[in-house]
Amino acid sequence: MGTKRVAPSDRPRCGLCGKARGLTETECCGRWICDDEDKYVIFSYARNSCHRNHRRLTLCGYHHAEGHPGSWKECLPCSRSFKTEMYVWYGTNAYNFEKLENPPSYAPTQCSACGAVIVLSQDVYSVLGDDYRCETCTETEVASRSRRTTESSQRLARGRLGGKRFLRGGARRGREP
Repeated sequence: MGTKRVAPSDRPRCGLCGKARGLTETECCGRWICDDEDKYVIFSYARNSCHRNHRRLTLCGYHHAEGHPGSWKECLPCSRSFKTEMYVWYGTNAYNFEKLENPPSYAPTQCSACGAVIVLSQDVYSVLGDDYRCETCTETEVASRSRRTTESSQRLARGRLGGKRFLRGGARRGREP
């Protein structure tokens, strides 16, 4: 009268990595997945947690978090929430149990400064409005702004701003405050 053992092939497994221990069910789709969010180190941007990856990097997880009704695959609000390139990635990446069938086509995102192709799901880039900048152009722009700020600060420290000489306290020479 012992405990009935479950055959290894009958045990639930993580639908992403295949592990059979330390599992939980996803809140979004009820699939078995590693219960490993505690392994994620904040601000590391590591992708070593099956549970976190599915919850944060898939349309299934997003759809559930936003409380949208129905299936994520037919959800119009979900499809409008992202640039098409990211919508396709969120629906087809390796963190999905089911992938988006017939994803829409899209033009690659290009750097507005140099024209280089930017892969939004992988590359380092900056965005301001509709302008996307690749890592190289972003670094160039930041360095340029930093130089201008430094030069302005140095002029201010020397008491010169816009060709006028200022005294401490804001009074200009030759005038009473």
